[in-house]
Amino acid sequence: MPRSPEPSLVPAKLLWESAVKAEVYRSVVWLAVFFVLLAGESAVAQQAKAKKQPETKPPPDMANVSYGPHERNVMDMWKAKSERPTPLLVFIHGGGFHGGSKEALQPYLLKGCLDNGISVAAINYRLSPEVMFPAHYMDCARAIQFARSKAKDWNLDPKCVAASGGSAGAGTSLWLGFHDDMADVKNNDPVLRESTRLSCMVVFGAQSTYDPRAIKKLVGGRAHEHPALEGFYGLKPEELETEKAYKLYEAASAINYLTKDDPPVFAFYNEERVLPDNPKAGQGIHSINFGTYLKEKMDALGIECVVRHADERRDWQSESIEFLKKYLRPRS
Repeated sequence: MPRSPEPSLVPAKLLWESAVKAEVYRSVVWLAVFFVLLAGESAVAQQAKAKKQPETKPPPDMANVSYGPHERNVMDMWKAKSERPTPLLVFIHGGGFHGGSKEALQPYLLKGCLDNGISVAAINYRLSPEVMFPAHYMDCARAIQFARSKAKDWNLDPKCVAASGGSAGAGTSLWLGFHDDMADVKNNDPVLRESTRLSCMVVFGAQSTYDPRAIKKLVGGRAHEHPALEGFYGLKPEELETEKAYKLYEAASAINYLTKDDPPVFAFYNEERVLPDNPKAGQGIHSINFGTYLKEKMDALGIECVVRHADERRDWQSESIEFLKKYLRPRS
């Protein structure tokens, strides 16, 4: 009779084979998991890298178009594709009235407008110390008038024009939007016969007043000591607390022109809401307090004023485009 295997050897061999198979299986599983994680990590890394890539803007349809006699009286123009006249957004750069350029136009704003049938013009204007108030404002007013004078050639709707900008460009946009129409119908210059009125304003870090006395009350700290203000007004240090200065402060502040027939505003802010204990001169010049003060005045007149802050974590970019669409009513 054949000899049977020893009972103790069979289980040992089977256990060894099972252990090997289990180890191989675990290795395969871990390799699969590793490659999945690697692929996932690579995808995340690629997405992060893509987010870090700076947004680009398409080249303008017309670059450095002259709208006035000075070398900085130029604009770039992007035409929205449409068979019918399109609304226009005029972008006014910031820079404390002594710096900056039209290249500051945000890519999201340009794309959002063009995708929704809104043409865009980004402008330069004269700067301090070469000029003082109101020259900066008047250059921007002329740019709007010039664009309107080209309405037929550029396929624009002259009745649907908005302004946008950051900081100084935001304050300028508000001033132009609230100011009475500066059209001079009898002027020998046909450009100056055009309207300066706006349909709405979308602004970033806007100052609703440039009166240091009001800024001190609204913001506190040393915001009212911003060095750009002195150059903007062309005042000497000894003139800052004089009747001459006070008249300039009041004339340059958008809030002083606000009336019930003025256009609506969308305002976004991202400066910290609370000043540090020892603020620097000018810190707080982009405070949301300018916006809440403006909203209080506009609400009282029944004019829409939307104020947003970065800490609210809202999709303010989409909101701003929707705001433009609402008040410019682009034609399809």
